Amino acid sequence: MISLSNVQKIALLTDSTADLSPALREGKPIYTVPLKIVCTDGEYSDGVDIFSGDIYERLHRGELPRTSLPDGGSVSDTLDQIKADGYERVLAVMLSSGLSGTYNMVRLLAETRSDLEIAVFDSKSGSLGMGIMVLQLWEDILAGADWDTLVHKRVPQLIDNTFPFFSVDTLEYLSKGGRIGKVTALAGTLLSIKPVISFAGDGQLQSVAKVRGRRQVQDKILDLMAQKLKPGVRYNLGIANGGAPEEMAEFAVRMRERFPNAEHMWEGEIDATLSVYIGDGVLGGGIQLLED
Repeated sequence: MISLSNVQKIALLTDSTADLSPALREGKPIYTVPLKIVCTDGEYSDGVDIFSGDIYERLHRGELPRTSLPDGGSVSDTLDQIKADGYERVLAVMLSSGLSGTYNMVRLLAETRSDLEIAVFDSKSGSLGMGIMVLQLWEDILAGADWDTLVHKRVPQLIDNTFPFFSVDTLEYLSKGGRIGKVTALAGTLLSIKPVISFAGDGQLQSVAKVRGRRQVQDKILDLMAQKLKPGVRYNLGIANGGAPEEMAEFAVRMRERFPNAEHMWEGEIDATLSVYIGDGVLGGGIQLLED
């Protein structure tokens, strides 16, 4: 059912790597298409019949699953459903083109549709960095932002001003999976040196810091977020984990204390697709500036 506030009949489309739980999507016109994960025993759909916990078990057994794009049929079916649900316009925010061909695939399929007005964007991000862009767009729609403003101003502004940071326990899977990007391999793994990773301007992963020990990870991410904050600018926060829920709960308390004026603080769990490349023991935090 279309919200009475959504007079322009705009739906939001993203993919499973946005890490938007059913609870976060509830009551919102957010549609997701699942990326595919190929395992030794068959192909699965991220967030449908395979989840991050399943990936951790497989990685620990020595299996290295592969990921692939959503199938074209599922994208077309999702667009059909959006139309059937009464929407006329679609804002699509997809996984960074620096990591996946999903954005380009959805863009090409969108060009074949004459029944929907569709604007497709490369988030140049992933996980909750991308997810909080989608959630903020819904806030903007509810506030009455018009289509042209959303397409030409708001989405580009969110892409440029959403800053996620995360740390991984090991670079092994990024290296094996060919997604190492600009992340610098560290020789000091035995010394518990942990990389803090973010997205470069081209959407590839890059190292932005390295710390010794997991406790220092939280401190560094909070400092990096604070460096992005601008006086007087409204902001949202995002926090996510992959196999580290207790650590995330502790981190969330510290984040709220450090950034008490956030308009929203959204939490998520890393999806199965990204877990193939980063493993478990992942902790992430991000800040999103809402410049008017």
